[in-house]
Amino acid sequence: MVVIGAGPAGEKAAAQAAYFGRSVAIVERERRPGGAAVLNAGVPTKTLRETALYITGFRARNVYGIGLELDPYAALSHLRSRTDQVVKTMTQAVEDNIARHGIKLICGIARLGPDRSVLVDCEDGTSRLLKPEVIVIATGSRPFHPPDVPFEDPDIEDSESVIGIERPLRSIVVVGGGAVGCEYASIFAALGVEVTLVDSASRLLPFMDAEISDLLASVFRKMGLRVLLGAGRASVEREPAGLKLTLASGEVIRPEKVLFAAGRAGNTEGLGLTEAGVETDERGRVLVDDHFRTTANGIYAAGDVIGPPALASVSMEQGRVAACHALGIAFKETVDPLPPFGVYSIPEVAMVGLTEEAARARGLVYEIGRAWFARNTRATIAGQPEGLLKLVFDRADKRLLGVHILGTSAAELIHQGQAVLHFAGTIDYFIHSTFNVPTESEAYKYAAYDGLQRLVSPKHGD
Repeated sequence: MVVIGAGPAGEKAAAQAAYFGRSVAIVERERRPGGAAVLNAGVPTKTLRETALYITGFRARNVYGIGLELDPYAALSHLRSRTDQVVKTMTQAVEDNIARHGIKLICGIARLGPDRSVLVDCEDGTSRLLKPEVIVIATGSRPFHPPDVPFEDPDIEDSESVIGIERPLRSIVVVGGGAVGCEYASIFAALGVEVTLVDSASRLLPFMDAEISDLLASVFRKMGLRVLLGAGRASVEREPAGLKLTLASGEVIRPEKVLFAAGRAGNTEGLGLTEAGVETDERGRVLVDDHFRTTANGIYAAGDVIGPPALASVSMEQGRVAACHALGIAFKETVDPLPPFGVYSIPEVAMVGLTEEAARARGLVYEIGRAWFARNTRATIAGQPEGLLKLVFDRADKRLLGVHILGTSAAELIHQGQAVLHFAGTIDYFIHSTFNVPTESEAYKYAAYDGLQRLVSPKHGD
């Protein structure tokens, strides 16, 4: 098997095949493996987040009334050095995993050739012809650039280029209220930058539970962010005085920088997909079936290159499942139908299963249970009272349908709810379980009790 791309999907597809004794090579155009998740998106963003919280004392400001006032250039230096250190560590972990499985890593630019071959223009100037039984395309994605946005301007950034900001900022406008936009907007706010978050939608994170989305916007505003929703399409241009961003309302904002977080597009240019019979959509994303087969025989695809949800966690599973189907390995046949979603904003947001809106659309008779972190002992001790844990469950049998969390540890806490969903459990599981005290996890118990009370008195707590 030849895998094109060494990001999460490509690395795990290759490792899965090699684990079962297959001969595998990965072709990667970058000098080091890891893909966007390690090199310029997932890991760097999350590292920036943690470093910003640490060096500013952001989390402790409301508890102890103190924060750190670092020289802006020193703060930026700390941010970049820590990010570089973590990226280097995680890249080495990917390299070690590839070597441990005996996978051949070829540095070069790949394209599909005739008769299911792969032509590689290697970094050293040579060329190679590979003739595998199967090919897995895992070339990932890149930030989508709307054609009317002048990204050639040095002060207009996308979600990857913003990592390389070289000077402290006073102000920034973030266009896009999705996961990436919310993450960067809150990170910059924690660093003391004046942030305006603009989105044409009526709420942030439209795939999340509406109550959670609305609460996140409220928390952002309390942090000092200006959140403009339903703002229509924003346009930006360069004037002698600097950047000029114009909203649909006619309002003009003059920020130091603008970050456009407008989704992602598949990395498929130059792969020779059309000639090989591999179909793509309008954003260059490869079309696949339930087994991750493309429209060309013997060619599979997985990860961001096939489109949403574009989560590293899901991409890894897609790569493993694609490899098993491609090589007839009876091990992993399907991708988890209940993956958790995590947004690493400040605070975090996470969900698994059905939202209230989705349950209503399916005609389900459901109920909810809430536990507010303002009443949670551990969150109070830590001075992190924002948010809640919310359960959505069936009124008839109390079967859990979904879990939605806004809070400091949301991305970690969500997995407990995911486990109960996988086993078709009820909220009684949380009632009868013993949780360490004090922990944020015990919010599950109090959300379940709140839900039970609503079964008796539906208006309870509203």
